[in-house]
Amino acid sequence: MSKIKNYLSLVKFSHTIFAMPFALIGFFLGIKSLDRIPHVKVFEPWSLSVFSKTKLFFLGNSWIFFLVILCMIFARSAAMAFNRWLDKNFDAKNPRTAVREIPAGVINSNNALFFVIANCLLFIACTFFINKICFYLSPVALFVVLFYSYTKRFTALCHLVLGVGLSLAPIGAYLAVTGQFAWLPILFSFSVLFWVSGFDIIYALQDEEFDKSNQLHSIPAALGKSKALMVSNMLHVLSAACVIAAGAYGHFGWWYWIGVAFFCGLLIYQHTLVKPNDLKKVNMAFFTTNGIASVVFAIFVILDLFLS
Repeated sequence: MSKIKNYLSLVKFSHTIFAMPFALIGFFLGIKSLDRIPHVKVFEPWSLSVFSKTKLFFLGNSWIFFLVILCMIFARSAAMAFNRWLDKNFDAKNPRTAVREIPAGVINSNNALFFVIANCLLFIACTFFINKICFYLSPVALFVVLFYSYTKRFTALCHLVLGVGLSLAPIGAYLAVTGQFAWLPILFSFSVLFWVSGFDIIYALQDEEFDKSNQLHSIPAALGKSKALMVSNMLHVLSAACVIAAGAYGHFGWWYWIGVAFFCGLLIYQHTLVKPNDLKKVNMAFFTTNGIASVVFAIFVILDLFLS
């Protein structure tokens, strides 16, 4: 059990909450596009017919749902473990990250690399059982999420590359269900791209001086804390614009717009927590606020798909 806990800590398994809700949005959008979601009236009594419809829905789509969840877990675990493995020497120098599992000697470097390879193979295996397009695109997805780990060595736009990696979640889940691309999940993916890039810049504020002294690239290292926060603000405005555009394009109902209000409100709130000269609440802005934002937004989107 201790070894399992160490590996869960290595990949920050709890952070799966950032992209997972958007994968579920993509999954249910795909189901909706195939007219497989049973409509349930808000005030309809919980009758046997409602129960039966809901039960049949989940039974009929449980296999794909299960595989989508596994793909998310394996891809993200591979990406995080690879990042930790590749950055182990930098992490050992940085007082903030020296306690991480590889530099601290809790997990052997070779074992971490084996863990990466195993998760990559498991991800590809899961896509094989979904459909051909997911299987054929699986190496592309892995390349994107693994390539991010190299980007801090040569570009300050590394935050955007991370955003691209997580933005594959709604598109990938939609493809798993339908086998084809569509504009609506792409709009949600753009929202994820800008949202993740923005909050990753906030997180990178902590390492501005370390990045500069070790020739690593980031928006805070390139522009300084104040201008980096301005860039983060702009990216989050773009993220909000994308969820609004998705709502208009998808003709969502009022449940969706309640979710949008929560999501945008929490985007604004996290920027009140962090100041250029006060980074004490970075973790609250990064972990707590964004985790709540994605979960609450996904709940209201899915409610809208079932109830509108």
